[in-house]
Amino acid sequence: MLYAVITTGGKQYRVAEGEIIHVEKLTAEDGDTVTFSEILAITGDEGTAKFGAPYVEGAKVTAKVIKSGKAKKIRVFKMKPKKNYRRTYGHRQPYTRLQIETISGGEN
Repeated sequence: MLYAVITTGGKQYRVAEGEIIHVEKLTAEDGDTVTFSEILAITGDEGTAKFGAPYVEGAKVTAKVIKSGKAKKIRVFKMKPKKNYRRTYGHRQPYTRLQIETISGGEN
């Protein structure tokens, strides 16, 4: 199976064709195609692997944007005892759901 390690949003993801992943929010609309060119590594079917320094030259991963949204809300509570200080706030992290379509380039 063909795998690639891509970097987006300051994080690294190991992806395969047909896989669905959640990444940090991208500026693309739903249904758009996104191309990643910052590929750190690609593994082939025969056990071969190609590693970049820092990126594999000519390698691309294309993905289709399925949906953009926000994750489940987390509650943050701060308190200082005996000082009557209490703060509660929430946070919802935005994300983009992608389906990986093709992994190409970087052939040995």
